[in-house]
Amino acid sequence: MAQRSTLHTATVDQAAAGREPPRGRIGRVVAASLAAGLVAAVILSFLPVATVDVDFSTAMVLFGFALGWALLAVLSTRLTEQPQRWAVVPAIFMAVAGALVLLAPDSLVDALGWVWPPALLVLVVWAWTRARRDLHSRTRRWLLNPVLAVLGVLALAGAYETIGGATAPAVAMRGQLVDVGPYRLHLDCTGSRGPTVVLEPGAGGSAASMGLIAPAVARDTRVCVYDRAGRGWSDAPASPPDGAQNVTDLHALLHNAHVPGPYVLAGHSFGGYYVMTYAARYPSEVAGLVLIDASKTSGGPVSPPKAGSYSLLQHATSLVATTSHLGLGRLIAATSSPQLPASYRNDMRATAATGTEMAGVLGEYGVANRSAAEATQLRSLHGKPLVVLTASQGNVPGWMVWQNQLATLSTNSIHRVEPGAAHASFVEEPEHAAAVTRAIHDVVVAVRTGAPLTKP
Repeated sequence: MAQRSTLHTATVDQAAAGREPPRGRIGRVVAASLAAGLVAAVILSFLPVATVDVDFSTAMVLFGFALGWALLAVLSTRLTEQPQRWAVVPAIFMAVAGALVLLAPDSLVDALGWVWPPALLVLVVWAWTRARRDLHSRTRRWLLNPVLAVLGVLALAGAYETIGGATAPAVAMRGQLVDVGPYRLHLDCTGSRGPTVVLEPGAGGSAASMGLIAPAVARDTRVCVYDRAGRGWSDAPASPPDGAQNVTDLHALLHNAHVPGPYVLAGHSFGGYYVMTYAARYPSEVAGLVLIDASKTSGGPVSPPKAGSYSLLQHATSLVATTSHLGLGRLIAATSSPQLPASYRNDMRATAATGTEMAGVLGEYGVANRSAAEATQLRSLHGKPLVVLTASQGNVPGWMVWQNQLATLSTNSIHRVEPGAAHASFVEEPEHAAAVTRAIHDVVVAVRTGAPLTKP
């Protein structure tokens, strides 16, 4: 009791003498509170819940940061002589924002895109002013001010996303949505005559990314493009689908949409995994293959993931995809595939800007090893026509050896190395996309006539 009285008297004497009270503890409180908010944002994003998507992860991040600001307000008041009660305001702001993202209809959340960026900017300026008045510690300059500056940048990024979405060209979905069981997939078929060609874009590609190829193929035969789950116009999956799941989805999609087989499958890059796996699982439904700079397979058989099991990858991809609210996806998409026809380019950029698409792309890479192993199921095409098309530029060591090995999958095959082509240019540049169209045409003619492929 005597010691407490002495400390109280010393504090009073310091105040009377014009000296500031002790400040050492407030610095630790600020650092600990903000760090706790960051840790909470990550931990909450990985909670085991039934539905994990971008909205869930966004809400959890906001709740975590709200906790950090609330701790700053409470702990500074209870443990220090410099109470930061103003921190309650950003805590409430972020908690309410998180609840709205999690519970409000999508239309309301979209409308709030016009509200939260300017509101956050105002909040940042106000918090900076209050902290300058109430917080007398080096942590204000070295920690709190940088955090507020980051929030200001995020507000500007959110404004960029909202304005970009409002000013982007209006895009109407081509084709139809087809129910395949757990979700719906987007399918667009054009042209006539058989056999039907099915195009599989590479990783990061949607149906619209085949806009240089599909219309050209449709002049000669029927061609179908589709969006894998979580891509383009298709619904998002519960967890990132590997090659086996993509093939199961495609089989159900073609059957439910009454698209007759057998099919000529053409896969670019990662799409090569999927068309090879399809040919292995449903050989009677495949008339021929075109492998366009197809990715290398590896490994052996893999066990299927357990349904309903916790997906660390799904949580991680959804967390990263929260950056879609800040315009990152739109910024990346704005410079991609400039040579696509305008309608396809606008379609691809509109869907690529969404959080669902970002999570889908990241998830596809996350299960790439499984997809690569599943594609090894294809041992032989038994004389069905096969064209292997390879880029001549930018190849890694051993790439051409792998492409030559792909050509041995059939006794009726041709391996063409396209001069001047790079991996992405087969779908991004008209000159090299034309080589893809020629390869598909050659396989279609071989299927129709029964004649073997011939080198030009």
